[in-house]
Amino acid sequence: MQHFFNDASRVVDDVLHAVGHLAPLRIAEPASGVRILIRRDWDRDTLGQQHVAVLSGGGAGHEPAHAGFIGDGMLTGVIAGSLFASPSMDAVLAAIREVCGPAGCLLVVKNYTGDRLNFGLAAEHARRDGLKVAMVIVAEDVALPDMPQPRGLAGTLLIHKIAGYHAQQQATLETIQALAQHACERMASLGMALTPATLPGQARPDRHPELGLGIHNEPGARHIVPDSARDAIHHVVTPLATTLEERGHRHGWVALLNNLGSCSTQEMGVLTGSLIDHLGPARLTQLIGPASLMTSLDMHGFSVTLMAVDDAMRTALQAPTNAPAWPGVQNVRPPDTFTPNLVARNSALYDNAPQATHVKAALAQVLSVLRAARDDLDGLDARSGDGDAGSSLVEGADAIEQALQAGRLDTAHPERLFAGLGQCLATGMGGSSGVLLSILLTATATALEEQHDLVDSLWQGGERMQSYGGARLGDRTLLDALIPALQALHTDATLSEAAQAARQGAAHTATLSRARAGRAAYVPDSALEGVVDPGAEAVARVFETLARCL
Repeated sequence: MQHFFNDASRVVDDVLHAVGHLAPLRIAEPASGVRILIRRDWDRDTLGQQHVAVLSGGGAGHEPAHAGFIGDGMLTGVIAGSLFASPSMDAVLAAIREVCGPAGCLLVVKNYTGDRLNFGLAAEHARRDGLKVAMVIVAEDVALPDMPQPRGLAGTLLIHKIAGYHAQQQATLETIQALAQHACERMASLGMALTPATLPGQARPDRHPELGLGIHNEPGARHIVPDSARDAIHHVVTPLATTLEERGHRHGWVALLNNLGSCSTQEMGVLTGSLIDHLGPARLTQLIGPASLMTSLDMHGFSVTLMAVDDAMRTALQAPTNAPAWPGVQNVRPPDTFTPNLVARNSALYDNAPQATHVKAALAQVLSVLRAARDDLDGLDARSGDGDAGSSLVEGADAIEQALQAGRLDTAHPERLFAGLGQCLATGMGGSSGVLLSILLTATATALEEQHDLVDSLWQGGERMQSYGGARLGDRTLLDALIPALQALHTDATLSEAAQAARQGAAHTATLSRARAGRAAYVPDSALEGVVDPGAEAVARVFETLARCL
C-alpha cells in the first residue's frame, strides 16, 4: 500500500463523499452519474435574480480545487470529472440549469481541450434553453511560450475570486466576464516538479525533474535539476517576471505560491522566503499562500502565479469569502525584529571570581575523570541511546574548564559555584542531559541562596530535575545513582559512603530491563539487559572522584 485509498476506481467519489459531510454544499445524487457540488444557500430563483452564478470545474485530482473554493464571494458550484478527465457536457449543462437565474451564469474554464469542448457545448445548449451564459478561458501557463493554447493552472483560482467578488456585488454578467478576462491578461503561471503525479493504483512514472511539468503530467519545458530552493525559484520566477514586464507591468504584483501535492510545510516555507527575496518588496506587494490550492495528486513540486493587479483587482482578491480553501491575501513586508536579551541578568560567571584552592582542584579532577570516561560512556550509550553520552559530558566539561581557566567561575562560594556550573552546562553541553544537569545545579544554587545546607539544596535540585524531566528513581537514568547518593548524605553518611551508594545505584541499572525516560525508552528491553546506564555511571564516577579529593 503506497497511498491511503480504499478502491482506486472510487477515489473521486470517496473524496466528494467526505466533502459532502463537512462543507455547506449540495451534491448531486451519486446515482445520477454526474459529480456536481453547489452552494447550499444558492437558489436560482432568489439569489439568482440579482447575482450571477459562477461555475468552474474540470478533472479531479487537483484538490482542493475546485470544490474547496465554493462559497459566498467565490464559486457558486463546480463540476468534477474523473481523475485528470474533463466532466461530461451533460454534467456541465445540468449544473448550469441548477444554478442559472435571470442574472446569468459565468463559466470559468481552464484551457484544456476536453474542458473547452464540454463546457463550451454545454454553454451552447444552455443558451438554446434561453439561459444567459458566458465563458472565460484561463490560459496563463508560460512554460511553452510558442504553444498556441497555453494551459490553465493555479491562476484560475484568482479568476474564481475576482469573478466571485463581482458576482457578490451584483455586477452584470457582461461586466464580470470583462473583468475576469482583463485579469487573465495580467497574470502568468509556471511550475516545477521533482517527481510527477502518481495515479491511484499505478506506479509512479519514472521521469526527471521538469520545469513546467503539467498538472496532468504533461511534458514540461525542459528537464532541470535545481541545486536549491533558491535556484528552483529563480528558474520559475524569472520567465514569469519577464512576461509581466513585457506586457508593461513592472511592479505591484501579487503572487500565488501553490503546493502541487507533496511538498512539506518546511519546503514551502523555504520556497516562500526565496520567492520574496527574489522579487523584492518593490515588485511583490502581496502573497497568497503558500498552500495546497491547485494540486496534482502527490506531485512533488510547486507553482507560482504572478498577477499585476490594479486597485479593483486588489479589492476583489482581499474581499472576505467563506470558501474553505481560500487562504487569504498577506501583505509582504520586511520582518519586524527585536534584539533578544541573551545576557543573564545576574551572570553567575564573572571576571576575577574568588577561588577556593581545594574546591578548584577537586573540580579539575572531576573534569579529568569525565574526559577519560568519554569512550566508555559513549559505548554504554550506543547500546541504549545514540552513543553520545560521553561526548556530551566532555562538551560540558570543556565549558566548565574554560570558565575555570579564565577565572570566571567562583569556587569560593557554593551558591555561586553551582550557579556558574549550571550556566556553563546550559550553554556548553548539548542535548537534554545538559539542560537537566543545568536544572539540577541551578536549582541547587537557588536553594543555597535561601540558606539551605548543601545536602538539602542538592536534594531540592534533584526534585526540580525530576519535575521538569519526568524521570524517577528506577527509570534507568542518572537519577538511579544520584538519588541513592543524596539519600546517603541525608543520613549523615560520609562522601565515600555516598559514592558507594551511587556506585550500587549505577550497577543496579544493569538489572533494569526497561527504561522509562530518555532515548533508551524506545530501545527493546533485550538490548538493555546487563548494560549500565551511562548517565548513572557518570554520576558514580563523579562521586568517587569527589570522595578521593575532598
